[in-house]
Amino acid sequence: MSQSPIRSADERGKIGTLEGLPGLSLDALTSVAYGPEAIAVVLAGSGAAAISAIRPITVAIVVLLAILVFSYRQVIEAYPDGGGAYAVSRANLGELPSLLAGSSLIVDYVLTVAVSVTAGVAALNSAFPSLIRLTIPLNLGILVLITVLNLFGLSESARAFFIPAMVFIVGLYVVVVAGLVHPFGEAASSTPGLSSSASTVGVLLILKAFASGCSALTGVEAIANGAPSFKEPRIKRAQRTELLLGVILGSLLLGLAELTVRFHLHPKANVTLLSQITARAVGHGVIYYVVELSTTVALALAANTSFGGLPVLASLLARDGYLPRIFALHGERRVYRTGVVVLGILAALLIVGSRGNTQTLIPLFAIGVFIGFTLAQAGLVRHWFVRRERLWLGRAILNGLGAVLSAGAAVIFLATKFVHGAFIIVIVIPALIVMFKQIHRYYTTLTDELGVDVASPPPTPREPALVLVPVIGISKLTAVVLAHALAMGGEVRAIHVAFEGEPTEELVDHWREWAPGPPLVVLPSPQRSVVRAFLKYLASPEIAGHPNVVVLIGEIEPRKLRHRLLLNQRGTILATVLRRRTDVVVGTVPFRLD
Repeated sequence: MSQSPIRSADERGKIGTLEGLPGLSLDALTSVAYGPEAIAVVLAGSGAAAISAIRPITVAIVVLLAILVFSYRQVIEAYPDGGGAYAVSRANLGELPSLLAGSSLIVDYVLTVAVSVTAGVAALNSAFPSLIRLTIPLNLGILVLITVLNLFGLSESARAFFIPAMVFIVGLYVVVVAGLVHPFGEAASSTPGLSSSASTVGVLLILKAFASGCSALTGVEAIANGAPSFKEPRIKRAQRTELLLGVILGSLLLGLAELTVRFHLHPKANVTLLSQITARAVGHGVIYYVVELSTTVALALAANTSFGGLPVLASLLARDGYLPRIFALHGERRVYRTGVVVLGILAALLIVGSRGNTQTLIPLFAIGVFIGFTLAQAGLVRHWFVRRERLWLGRAILNGLGAVLSAGAAVIFLATKFVHGAFIIVIVIPALIVMFKQIHRYYTTLTDELGVDVASPPPTPREPALVLVPVIGISKLTAVVLAHALAMGGEVRAIHVAFEGEPTEELVDHWREWAPGPPLVVLPSPQRSVVRAFLKYLASPEIAGHPNVVVLIGEIEPRKLRHRLLLNQRGTILATVLRRRTDVVVGTVPFRLD
């Protein structure tokens, strides 16, 4: 049976299960390039032998990953319209928690774009040092490319990124398998003895390393947030992609952690830990360069995760009245273009502000997403207790455990990174919440003022309008505007503001000879101000007592935009002031120049 035209139109711009990996999961997948290294950097401070603690720490992170993956599969099922932590919190925890989740995710999405792009360029600069002087232009160029692709639809960007993502994933599996079975690189040195520093690795250091390594979990929520981007059956497709992400990410994290210990590696300046692992596993041949180049490309393209998630989240916030309504508008491909463009602009500002330095942005990273993790899990606990669906108690226990672990990770991350820049997040997130509340208050007031959904009396015919037409002289523009004014069926008057010392007799005589119908009223203006003269005339008893006054202003439409700068803008200024300071109806009549 053929697919209906409506169904086909709805499916445009949608993605499938495998396309969801490059479209919504690259952020999480590419975190293997810096997550294990973040753990190693912390542990290295306690001695080289302390690196062995990366194994249990990674196991703990993978356990948390598994809980989050199964939890977000439940989020997809319960809230298939997207929004993730925001949607769950909104439905189960109330307004303030939902705004906290929304603001946290927005911060994380913007940082994800900036960190992913700068990390990709940094990897490129490591291979080609001559490009360092072009760091910011390269960052902005990649960002513009990704933004433009997403303006045409997530499916287009997902398809464009599919091959690089698959090369990256397959390449890493080749590295892990080769490293575990038979390394082809240079032989590893003998295992160092356990130093005293390794035996005294404290709980605080372990917690700090765990929190740093949890940066590898950013992006796990993006599939649930962008669930509407999937083809039907979208719930099943999104859940499969979420599970596939968990399997790939978890296995790679465990494999790379094992190789780090097995090869006795430690962080080095200007050489990433992943590069060291790759060299030991497959040598410095073709595979090494393929993996390194694909890592660079995948890191840069990981920003696409945010472009799939933030516009959907922003559309939900706009629908609920917490962001401008324009964020909820989309085209035929269901692309929320305002969200895409705003995300690109904010990420560009971060890149320029940090001078393209990834390490400047890392301390701000992951805090927001763990706040979202916590709220999503807590919201689902309440969801199961209220709904009491099949296996609800087991699901509630799983989500409760996830909430506790996520909250602990968020607290640890904030405490250990606070002085390194995380304090900025403590300022930005509340500021966003205040902004959301102010926007919502405005929309609430607007709804009340307009009487939306309130029974109003039927409209009654008003008296014929008194139409006032400002004129400078006799011209085609004047004739066009007067013709529109006469078509309104009321009394029409042409108004000319005469400056002091300006002869008006000639205009009055020409007007009489022209005989357009409406009389010409001359308003003297000693202050040489058109606006003041008009306001004074509107305030006169004759005009102020009229129930229906309309001011119709002619506006020249030049052929080229730059020619607007050559016009005096008096009509625009007059219309703006009249709308702000009077109750008269103000209209404009465009006169297009051929």
